[in-house]
Amino acid sequence: MKQNQEEKHTVNYQPCSMADLNRAVAVLNKGGVVAFPTETYYGLAVDPMNPLALNHLFALKRRDTAKPILTLVDDRDSLPYLVHETPVVYLQLMDKYWPGPLTLIFKAKVNLPSLLTAGTSTVGVRQSSHPFARQLLRAFGRPITATSANVSGQAAAVDPYEVKAQFGNQIDMIFDGGKAPGKTGSTIIGHEGGQLKLIREGVIPYEDILRTVQKG
Repeated sequence: MKQNQEEKHTVNYQPCSMADLNRAVAVLNKGGVVAFPTETYYGLAVDPMNPLALNHLFALKRRDTAKPILTLVDDRDSLPYLVHETPVVYLQLMDKYWPGPLTLIFKAKVNLPSLLTAGTSTVGVRQSSHPFARQLLRAFGRPITATSANVSGQAAAVDPYEVKAQFGNQIDMIFDGGKAPGKTGSTIIGHEGGQLKLIREGVIPYEDILRTVQKG
């Protein structure tokens, strides 16, 4: 395959090879954007610690910079990259629902880019259960963004072809992990005043979240 321009904007089909993962890591390290499947929709990954990459991501999505960007971690050991502290009640939820479609809002580390947190001093994190997402996280070795693959106001993409339909050749690399479940996003839970707070109900019903905590 020819290099440079012709190497960009390709769709990588299963199985996911180490060569593909290495290319994806190189893209992320250079501030580029990788589209990949998750257990909800396709997501757009950039390095969440790179302000230039985040700025590019907002521009691609035509997203309001007042809205924070959600992130993915490979495991709990990766939380210190992003998180200042973990509420005790979150430990029960992580035991029950991670990896899976549960995003938890944490107090953010002070050094995170303001574009990532939108000035909220918080950061949304989940551990993906999708094998493609987990492979990408392990190869990169640190968190990635998990914002849905769509232009703001349009439906989130559930396969690589919908990604290309919305973004054309603006995405540096697209993984094809088949069709994502779609339908709804992750459930987002916050923690304020010692109490859980529902930010967005998604795949996991809030009633199930509350029952888990009550049982604990």
